[in-house]
Amino acid sequence: MRYLQCVALAFASAAIASASDVASLTKETFPDFIKENDLALLEFFAPWCGHCKALAPEYEEAATTLKEKKIALAKVDCTEEADLCQSFGVEGYPTLKVFRGPENISPYSGARKAPAIVSYMTKQSLPAVSVLTKDTLEDFKTADKVVLVAYFDAEDKTSNATFNTVAEKLRDDYLFGASNDAALAKAEGVSFPSVVLYKSFDEGKSIFPDAFDAEVIEKFAKTASIPLIGEVGPETYAGYMATGIPLAYIFAETPEERTTLAEALKPVAEKYRGAISFATIDAKAFGAHAGNLNLDADKFPAFAIQNTVDNKKYPFDQSVEITEASIGKFVQQYVDGKVEPSIKSEPIPEKQEGPVQIVVAHNYDDIVLDDKKDVLIEFYAPWCGHCKALAPKYDILAGLYADAGHNDKVTIAKVDATLNDVPDEIQGFPTIKLYKAGDKKNPVTYNGSRSIEDLIKFVKENGQHEIEVTYDENAAASPEAEKPIAESLAKQAEAATESVKSAAEEASETVSSKVAEATETAAAVEDHDEL
Repeated sequence: MRYLQCVALAFASAAIASASDVASLTKETFPDFIKENDLALLEFFAPWCGHCKALAPEYEEAATTLKEKKIALAKVDCTEEADLCQSFGVEGYPTLKVFRGPENISPYSGARKAPAIVSYMTKQSLPAVSVLTKDTLEDFKTADKVVLVAYFDAEDKTSNATFNTVAEKLRDDYLFGASNDAALAKAEGVSFPSVVLYKSFDEGKSIFPDAFDAEVIEKFAKTASIPLIGEVGPETYAGYMATGIPLAYIFAETPEERTTLAEALKPVAEKYRGAISFATIDAKAFGAHAGNLNLDADKFPAFAIQNTVDNKKYPFDQSVEITEASIGKFVQQYVDGKVEPSIKSEPIPEKQEGPVQIVVAHNYDDIVLDDKKDVLIEFYAPWCGHCKALAPKYDILAGLYADAGHNDKVTIAKVDATLNDVPDEIQGFPTIKLYKAGDKKNPVTYNGSRSIEDLIKFVKENGQHEIEVTYDENAAASPEAEKPIAESLAKQAEAATESVKSAAEEASETVSSKVAEATETAAAVEDHDEL
């Protein structure tokens, strides 16, 4: 049976390859392809890459759909066209880039599913704001799951500029249109100036209630585009995180139970709409994420609130039945500030043994938010292969600053993000951020290669103190220098042998893993391991 399945898959793959709507490019065919297509999406891939294999059928489906809109999709095999890939700064697979000619290139930031690719590229094909008439409005309203239309007078330059500002910023996420037809606005139940968000769910549309202001319209778009009670999954998770408002999770194992609980909690969701997002989540598929929210991951149904800004978690008592009354009371207490966050933390180390500072939840603020120091911190997972590969280099990096006497200005730190609650929602491992001295509210995420030289450059260019240390690669490669690295790797391999499989299996169940699959753009030489 397995043999027959393999044969069937082989024939299917051959058929797809022969009738593909995805162009395969080489350095010879690349220039003409870009000239012939005003808008194109290119995938830079490697045949052995697991994420690339998962993307392939989605990419093919999207190519077929977008072909009708004259939007081309192509791919480049970086194992065959290394120079071409390097010329576009490809450092991980798959890397997707949007091309508008040879010079206008931008990273693709959508999900890796066919509908998401189609939606994203359709938005790219349109102007930031489409001019609408009575003949085009109805089709535009249903062109995507969420569209925003502004109605304002043609002479109202201020409203026009404000709406265009929002559209330019959010064009990757939503479709934007505008009309100067007063009769059309009246038919939609609004007057000049107004914004209406049309959506394919809930009540069908939401009317912007405030005066025209770019930040307020942006917030309205992010909150009104969220269903009253939606569902957390690969294609929705990032959207919930982007709203900046707390997310209430309703965990249940069956679709029927999720539907029942959603219906029961609708009055609560309605009461706090715009202040808290409510969503069901499949406890069988994403049960491990309950553990991330400090819930018992084996006891469902369950409920928890996550603050998407500071990542604090507020789990509901799992011994109490989930009802409109019990959840209504809990949510009101949360809103009133009467619920204490649940903080998961390892014990604070009695002594910092090595050059890399060990951070846990309970000493996070003391180390990372030390306003006098530039703090580079790695968020890692014990089972993460890329984190293990980085560890000896990270130790060397920390040692360079310590040996040069810069411990008073620069801290190199790391935190096990699977055992400690941290302020940021981490979607891949390792994640490296720099918290600059004097500006801890705006950390800079590192997206370069994981070389010691590039990390040193990153700290110098982004740190307040602009500290630079010298790294001698030849000296580091000597037998004496390599000895501690080899010992470190041996210990890591030994420790990982028994636990990595179960940890990775557990991790693959989490929502963040699915989100990373859907949205990861592979900025580093080695892809992030997924949560």
